[in-house]
Amino acid sequence: MASPSTRGQRRTATLLLSPFFVLFAVVTLAPLLYAAWLSLFTTETSGLGFGGTESVFSGLGNYAEAMADPQFRDGFLVIAAYCAIYIPVMIGGALALALLLDTGLAKARSFFQLALFLPHAVPGLIAALIWVYLYTPGLSPVIDLLRSGGIDISFLSADNAVFSAANIAVWEWMGYNMVIFYAALQAVPRETLDAAKVDGAGAIRTALSIKVPMIRPSIALAVLFTVIGSIQLFTEPKVIYSASSAIGSTWTPNMYVQTAAFQNNDFGLAAAASLLIALFAAVLSFVVTRISRRGSKL
Repeated sequence: MASPSTRGQRRTATLLLSPFFVLFAVVTLAPLLYAAWLSLFTTETSGLGFGGTESVFSGLGNYAEAMADPQFRDGFLVIAAYCAIYIPVMIGGALALALLLDTGLAKARSFFQLALFLPHAVPGLIAALIWVYLYTPGLSPVIDLLRSGGIDISFLSADNAVFSAANIAVWEWMGYNMVIFYAALQAVPRETLDAAKVDGAGAIRTALSIKVPMIRPSIALAVLFTVIGSIQLFTEPKVIYSASSAIGSTWTPNMYVQTAAFQNNDFGLAAAASLLIALFAAVLSFVVTRISRRGSKL
């Protein structure tokens, strides 16, 4: 039988944790359950299109329709291309900047940290609008400068849209991850670094052989969050779509969901596609976590 002090600790823990579980149920579980319920129904119009509409139980029909739709599947190919560009550049750049700030070569570290972090403080929509302005011919001083040098490039074309979206995200998130990596580097024991210097290791060898392996958990966490965020790609391509007709309204999976729900009024299909995206994100997160754990054991 539990002692009075133990029962008191349990009541205190329950009291402190209950707000979290209530919010989690209201904000996360309830919308998921509602989306799962919506995904089982489809809207049909009676009377050859002149009658009213009614919700009809379709079971897994919406899931089958979404997976069979080439526009939905092509969205994941776009995400794959986006990740192949965005993740190496952003993670590699953030890590390189953090390592540079951690060395004695970088002066005024606080200033550079703030300057590099400031783009992350800009809301994503505002950042996308700024960059679309810089991508638009006739408005962008960048395009005019490139053309004066004999370089003619269309940032809003279908071939370059993935690069343009990745560039916006890199500008937004590199400074944020740089701060995370720099904070992790501050926890590296100075004794280990001093021992490396005594053994004759240079700055680059110390960074690659000691610092990077010791902050591997932080790198793995950043990669995991970046992968999850990439699957949810929406703001940047949506703003690019509003400025150019080179990409469609279903260019990414999240854009497909919005189009299905708010343009086609097919909320069942939108809910099914949303849950498929969530399932894909969960599976990919599991894979990334397993790979990072195996890498930490090597």
